[in-house]
Amino acid sequence: MTASGIIAAAVTAPCHPWPRHILAPDAWSALAAVLAEEPSLELLALWADPTQVYALFHDAGSGRFLPASVAIVGGGYPALSPQRPAAAWFERVVHDLWGHTALGATDARPWLDHGRWGQAAPLATRPAPLAVTPAPPEFLPVAAEDYHQIPLGPVFGGIGEPGHFRLSAEGEAVLRLEVRLGYAHKGTLGLMRGKSPRASARFAARISGDATVAHAIAFARAAEAAAATDPSPRAHALRAVMAELERIANHFADIAALAEAAGFAVLATPAARQREAVLNAADAAFGHRLMMDRVIPGGVAADLDADGADAIRGGLVALDAGLQGLVRLIDASSSLADRLAAGAVAPALVARYAAGGPVGRAAGRAFDARKTPGYKPYDSLFFEVPTLPGGDAEARLRIRLAEIRESLHLLRSLLATLPEGPVSVPLPLASGEGIGWAEGCRGDIWHWLRLDGGLIAAAFVRDPAWLHFPLFEAAMSGSTIADFPLCAASFGCSVSGVDL
Repeated sequence: MTASGIIAAAVTAPCHPWPRHILAPDAWSALAAVLAEEPSLELLALWADPTQVYALFHDAGSGRFLPASVAIVGGGYPALSPQRPAAAWFERVVHDLWGHTALGATDARPWLDHGRWGQAAPLATRPAPLAVTPAPPEFLPVAAEDYHQIPLGPVFGGIGEPGHFRLSAEGEAVLRLEVRLGYAHKGTLGLMRGKSPRASARFAARISGDATVAHAIAFARAAEAAAATDPSPRAHALRAVMAELERIANHFADIAALAEAAGFAVLATPAARQREAVLNAADAAFGHRLMMDRVIPGGVAADLDADGADAIRGGLVALDAGLQGLVRLIDASSSLADRLAAGAVAPALVARYAAGGPVGRAAGRAFDARKTPGYKPYDSLFFEVPTLPGGDAEARLRIRLAEIRESLHLLRSLLATLPEGPVSVPLPLASGEGIGWAEGCRGDIWHWLRLDGGLIAAAFVRDPAWLHFPLFEAAMSGSTIADFPLCAASFGCSVSGVDL
């Protein structure tokens, strides 16, 4: 039987919008054994609670989304990482937070837990006090006799997220990049437990500050799914307006960072200026430059008045002209194109990790959560999902430029057809399980919630960076040390999004 067939044959439990398939331990073992034979079954996320491990699969062939779970037996469960390498980081986090062991995992080292919590498995039913502070995990060995290592971070000059990047190199050639995160761990999942979705929305909005709208939408949709509630059409439209403004602002910021890393200041400055124009329009329309805490479960926190809509419309013409100017600058510079021919990731590897956003689309994977599985109001809007085959830094730059163009088009459509009506509805004190998603500036975001009497009993968050960081590591293998800042800027991964 195929892996998707094993999942589909299992009994189900209520979960919205897709029922969760409950696999027996032997069925999960069989699933792990045959996953390699069905590459179209993509692993999007893997997480846990005190008694079960969960996974979310996407069958790219049929378009189905298949949540699945298995009970923990003897403290462990069969690992998926031997067949799905993207599972490795998830399995390490599951062990750190809940204490469940992935049997046969490709990597059993700690991830979030740096031995500073004072207890093991803090989200387990009974967290255990630490008897001995564990030693920090070793970095993976390098198959070379004469090499040197360059440790970068977690503390950097200027303003930046704390991540440790270990470069092993032979001369200038990078043999391996290994990323070590966890320094920005905030305990978000623990903070959410026992609180209402409305109270926990602030934590969701701060998982990754530059994607605050997208994470807030995914969280709100998960809460609404669990509580069987649907916001008004106006609330859906206002969420999309905020999401597209956020997408444009972050794409301009990433373009500026990439140009600066490439030593092309003539592009970095106007791109940064365009980002500021978008943030100013967002501030005028929604009262906050990042639009933080403006999306809430049940709708949005406040309406958009006429002046706010005019502020956005007034900026669209200037943004259009600014975008065209950036494209002309890029097209006219052969030296920039030469510099950006770095950090390539093979389309086959991108597909294996089910990477989305500009990283995935720059290597031919056209997945966009606004279309698949889709959500309101995008299901009634027309827009293109640009893709390119190159998979390198230039392709990721070109994808961002194309997505800005599509977002400007979407904003015009949304503002021209903005429906009337209330902007929020109350959430009932319900019990249930729900999955929510949103397409952020870096790709698809997934939130899972289980409610008990209107309070959050369990939660999980999957940022796009979970699948992008391993590809960043792969892109640096065979590159040069000088390519590191450029590759890092072109991927634009969120450390905070992974550190939870």
